[in-house]
Amino acid sequence: MTTARRSDATRHAILEAARERFAADGYERATIRAIARDAGIDPSMVMRYYGNKEGLFAAASAIELEIPELGSLPARHVGTTLVEHMLDRWERDDVLTGMLRVGVTNAAGAERVQAIFAQQLGPVTRGVCPVPAEAPRRAALAASQILGMALARYVLRLPPAVEMSREEIVAWLGPTVQRYLTAEAP
Repeated sequence: MTTARRSDATRHAILEAARERFAADGYERATIRAIARDAGIDPSMVMRYYGNKEGLFAAASAIELEIPELGSLPARHVGTTLVEHMLDRWERDDVLTGMLRVGVTNAAGAERVQAIFAQQLGPVTRGVCPVPAEAPRRAALAASQILGMALARYVLRLPPAVEMSREEIVAWLGPTVQRYLTAEAP
C-alpha cells in the first residue's frame, strides 16, 4: 500500500471513530485518546492530521445535506420534497444524528449545526420564498420542524414519532414546511 493510500485510510479511520465517539459521548466527553483507540492508532496521529480536538470535530462534522433545488419544482411540492429529502438523509446518515446530539449539548456543536443550516438551507429558501429578505426567518421556521422531528424520532426516540410511517410524517410536516417557505407572511 502506498503512503498516500495508507494516509487516506488512516484519516478515514480517524474520522469514522471520531463521528461515532462524538455521537455517543458528546463533544466534551469525547477524547483524542478514546478516538485514537477506536481507530486503532496512536493519539499522536490524530494530532498530526487534525491538530487538536476542535480541528477533528470540524472535519468529522463536515456534512453536505444535498438539498435538491426546490426552485425548479412546482411551488405546491416544495414542502413535501424537502421533508422527504431530509427524512432520507436522517435515515441513511448517522453523522446527522450525532451532530444533532452534539448540537443540543455543546456550544461548538450548536454553531456547527447553525452554520450547516444557514449555508445549505438558506440559499434554497431564498429561491422559493415570495420575499427573499424573509428567507433567513423562513429557513429557521422550516428547520424548527425538520430538526424537531429528527430530535423526537432519531435522538430521543419518542415512541409516537418512531412509530409514525414516513408517509404520515410527510403528510403532517410537508404542508407546514410548505407554508413556512412559500406562503405570504402573516
